Amino acid sequence: MTSAPPAPRKRFGQHFLHDPMVLSRIVSAIAPHTDEHLVEIGPGLGALTVPLLKVAGKLEAVELDRDVIPHLRERCAGFGELIIHQADALSFDFRALALEGPLRLVGNLPYNVATPLLFHLLDQLHPVDSPNPPQVLDMHFMLQREVVDRLSARPGGTSYGRLSVMVQYRCSVERLFTVAAGSFRPPPRVESAVVRLRPHATPPVIVADHHAFALLVRQIFSQRRKMVRNTLRGLLTETAIRESGVNPDDRPEVLSISQLARLAEALSKETPTV
Repeated sequence: MTSAPPAPRKRFGQHFLHDPMVLSRIVSAIAPHTDEHLVEIGPGLGALTVPLLKVAGKLEAVELDRDVIPHLRERCAGFGELIIHQADALSFDFRALALEGPLRLVGNLPYNVATPLLFHLLDQLHPVDSPNPPQVLDMHFMLQREVVDRLSARPGGTSYGRLSVMVQYRCSVERLFTVAAGSFRPPPRVESAVVRLRPHATPPVIVADHHAFALLVRQIFSQRRKMVRNTLRGLLTETAIRESGVNPDDRPEVLSISQLARLAEALSKETPTV
């Protein structure tokens, strides 16, 4: 027997999920099968790992905190094959795992690393400039509710911004359900939500110059309350904005991904003056 499980660590952003009803809903949403390559990020003490193993039979996990790993192994013993990689998910090479087949990713992601981790995963497994199919089938993550609001936001909403655009260009986003703070130990100060991300086999819009698109989106949402003509001053003329089918008087938060793609196309044809 190992010693008592370690307490959640603030420096790792740990909040251990313990609500059995929430765990059951997550497993049902994932609906894993035995022939799939399932990878859990940040399994902690294994509250979600055990029910996933019971259904899938095999699972790989990426865990930063080496102190929880003995307890994770003990808790999961007898439920299936568990392969643990002691590593920081922000620098871990998920492409190496995908050599055996496309991944299904799951996890309760720490709030302080959720956004950079999402981009790390997409850049490795679904790069914008790759002609190959995505190396990830889907991702089911527990995130801060505010982050899920931003991921799933549509044009015109207050949550719509750079994160919405850059993720929705690469994935379909489905908000599944909200999770109360009391479902965790210790309870976080915010509510959480579960989201499903499915990489697009074909992007929803055509973007020829991904660098220009990323630059345009970053710039235009850096001053989201200003009119487009002002946020893009020095990058695009008012005439170029109008010729892209965008009203220069509009605010960035009302622009669709297709409108932003047209602005990026115009940007790639001009020499920036900044």
